[in-house]
Amino acid sequence: MTVLILTNDEDVTADMVVVRLNASGVPVVRLDPADLVGGVALSGEYAHGAFRGHLCSAGRLVSMDGLRSVWVRRPGTPAARVAEPSAWLTEESSQALYGMLRGSGARWMNHPDAARRARHKPWQLRLAQRCGLPVPATLITMFPQAARDFARRFPDLVVKPVSGAHPQEPPRAVPTSRVPPDADFAAVAFGPTLLQRRIAKRADIRLTAVGEGLLAARKAAASDADPDEVDVRFTADPSPWRGTEVPPRVAEGVRAYLREAELAYGAFDFAEDADGTWWFLECNQSGQFGFVEADTGQPIARTIAEWLARPAAAERRRVDGTTASVP
Repeated sequence: MTVLILTNDEDVTADMVVVRLNASGVPVVRLDPADLVGGVALSGEYAHGAFRGHLCSAGRLVSMDGLRSVWVRRPGTPAARVAEPSAWLTEESSQALYGMLRGSGARWMNHPDAARRARHKPWQLRLAQRCGLPVPATLITMFPQAARDFARRFPDLVVKPVSGAHPQEPPRAVPTSRVPPDADFAAVAFGPTLLQRRIAKRADIRLTAVGEGLLAARKAAASDADPDEVDVRFTADPSPWRGTEVPPRVAEGVRAYLREAELAYGAFDFAEDADGTWWFLECNQSGQFGFVEADTGQPIARTIAEWLARPAAAERRRVDGTTASVP
């Protein structure tokens, strides 16, 4: 039984898991859907009440019935590398590839439908609230007056994108920024704006969830940190990430979140305040983990590889979020 990894060629984080799978003797095929109609080909036959599907990549043929798991890591747009790309060919290739894989019986990390829904930050915030995770007061609005009223109630705010990365090629991260005290908020009328109460944090937390396993890392804020530098991704602080224990209530909330979101993997970001409360900021369903493993030595790649290598027949996650044993 083979593990299929869908990701781009530059994904060095996926390389870490491939190394682990190879060392365990688990067959693995890695391909980028962007190479469809070029270096990657597929075929599927529906006849006599049965389905037989195959993928071919780099001269290697793999049966879709022989897949134990599919890791949708950071795949490219299907058929993006053909000589004359088109929206039509992309849609045809996407439906063919993901439509066939959906019928394979393989376990997903993460299922495309669940991953697509999980990208929506407003949905994340509401789910985190329902799962008992503390969420900073947040407003998403196009009404300047609503923004002004919110700023009066919560004078110390940050602004961040609703969607995450800017849709350029390659995608560009947009930093979370502190809102100046004299902001008049007139510009929010030109597009949805996400305002959030700033957490005066004593540390950033990255919690990597793989199945039921939770691996948390903590990066302490410098005592002389500039309060305007609110996004840990863009600070010059050289202090490393350190492994840390997950508070029981946070662990309970994160596992509830994963069940509700139907995710097998999630990279959770929290801000820890002076009282030790972990405030939920977001969950990236395909977030990076290499930098955490490098600093902490936590076995994240190994944990992912072990999850992917489990027999496909052990458990199947339904689209409705429940699980069922498979004979």
